[in-house]
Amino acid sequence: MLIKSSFEVAQPVDKVWRFFDDIPQVAACLPGAELTDNLGDNAYAGKVAIRMGPVKLQFAGNAAIKERDDAAKRIVVDASGADEKGRGQAAMQATAELAPARTGTKVDVSLDLQLSGAAAQYGRGMITDVTEILMRDFASRMQARIEAADRGVAVDPAAASSASGFTIGLRAMRLALARVLRRFFLPYRPRTS
Repeated sequence: MLIKSSFEVAQPVDKVWRFFDDIPQVAACLPGAELTDNLGDNAYAGKVAIRMGPVKLQFAGNAAIKERDDAAKRIVVDASGADEKGRGQAAMQATAELAPARTGTKVDVSLDLQLSGAAAQYGRGMITDVTEILMRDFASRMQARIEAADRGVAVDPAAASSASGFTIGLRAMRLALARVLRRFFLPYRPRTS
């Protein structure tokens, strides 16, 4: 499943790109993610916890930077893992491209995601909504970390890495409900030739 998202960070492109050099900092911005080991050669072991409806999944696996183009400000990461309770697997190729924007930097993200097991039972809409919430949280956490670094202030790693699956689930349900209500209440517009 291909999911595309974008967000803006109110920082210059070069500063955001330098932030992407520090993979532990980047991982700390993703709700529910935790790096557990640096495997060398741009490869890392870690865990990701996410709640999809009533099911909380905890994936353990590896991620590796497959491509990093400094001139184009483009990074490609391959990641895969299995649920620690054996309820499924996930594989993802994430591509992020940075470009100047009105307010600083626009980050375009493309996720090619394959799921099996418990996570695969949820529809594209739910997975897309949860991904959108995660990307919003990622963007705000990245902004906060860059600003904190500029001020020389340390960010509490425990607070930054925690993610409430319940809260993310509620926010995703609100997005889905809003989408349904928009469809229902949009005035009927007959086709014109």
